Amino acid sequence: MDGPLDGIRVLEVANWLAAPAAAALLADMGADVLKVEAPEGDAWRGFRLSAYAGYSFDFATNYAFELDNRGKRSITLHLASTEGQSVLRRLTGQSDVLLTNLTPSRAQRYGLSYTELSASNPRLIFAHFTGYGVEGPERDRLGFDYAAFWARSGIMGLLGEEGRQPPLQRGGMGDHATSTMIACGIMTALYERERSGLGQKIEFSLLNSGLWVLGADVQAALVSRKNPVKHDPAAPPNPIWNTYQCGDGAWMMLVMVAPDRYWPRVCAAIGRPDMAADPRYSSLEGRSQHSRELVAILEKAFSSESRDEWGRRLDAHGLIWAPVQTMEEVVEDPQARANHYFTTVEHPTHGSYETVDAPFRFSRSRVTARGPAPEIGQHTEEVLLEAGYTWDEITALRDGAVL
Repeated sequence: MDGPLDGIRVLEVANWLAAPAAAALLADMGADVLKVEAPEGDAWRGFRLSAYAGYSFDFATNYAFELDNRGKRSITLHLASTEGQSVLRRLTGQSDVLLTNLTPSRAQRYGLSYTELSASNPRLIFAHFTGYGVEGPERDRLGFDYAAFWARSGIMGLLGEEGRQPPLQRGGMGDHATSTMIACGIMTALYERERSGLGQKIEFSLLNSGLWVLGADVQAALVSRKNPVKHDPAAPPNPIWNTYQCGDGAWMMLVMVAPDRYWPRVCAAIGRPDMAADPRYSSLEGRSQHSRELVAILEKAFSSESRDEWGRRLDAHGLIWAPVQTMEEVVEDPQARANHYFTTVEHPTHGSYETVDAPFRFSRSRVTARGPAPEIGQHTEEVLLEAGYTWDEITALRDGAVL
């Protein structure tokens, strides 16, 4: 057995990021993923990581699209046509999973009804991903991760400094977090099908995943109906759970979430063992009350040496910290390299390039990027022939602008 999902066919009727990224993970695990695109292709294909995303580098192609669509086969279908919907129904009848991010009304318009599709394929897993859920007055509202995941869920409103403009996330953060949830739900439904023999419908949304990612704060708000105070780096409740800039301009994150245990070690590391016995600072409550002055002391200490030097000192004292890395540092991170978190893909046009590998490892099964993203409609004839269409029928579909 090569991949854990060998023999599973996934029909992806989706665009942009979250649902296609989930299907890419399933492809990494060996699933045969058929990406159904409109004749003009997925809109995400046309974006480039250029000045739009803050890069001056001239990228040869949209490598982010490659990441979210690697290892798939692409077919084109004009789903607004009766003939296109007929082709899609035949493909659905031969698939294990249908994954779509069409709005509920649009899915219904294209004949993607779980009730109807499961009648002819009772083993079908129907995975429906939306921005805001399939019920309620906003069920058809379009929702990118910036809107539904980042802003609507409350994540955006809790970050940044009080009274300042809320910060933007980086593109795709909510989509990629959600993609793992979608993949998890699909794999669980496939496992359950092995016992029951039946498929089922599963639902996901960006809003729901945002609430889960922010779960601790959402849970607190459900109980208190109150907003928490935003983090103030100049006066945090716990001064050793905070960011500090080192002498070389690099930043580090201290993560001492059990502060009473680690406070004496921090004092020793910065060469101030006297502060450990100071009654003003001997408890978390005291350090919180004197937070602003402690932050000033820590800022001065950390500004005296480079981050590498401070890293060695903190490690020597068994303290919990991490470098706040730039992207240039991230892609050369020796720990990420040691664990093979990047892999190489061969592209027929652009040659070999590195990409982020799947975020999990199997001891026996091969789970990894299995090739580049397909060209628009690259496998249309191949897939339709497998589905039982003749060349004459395929030609007729092309002549009728269905493909």
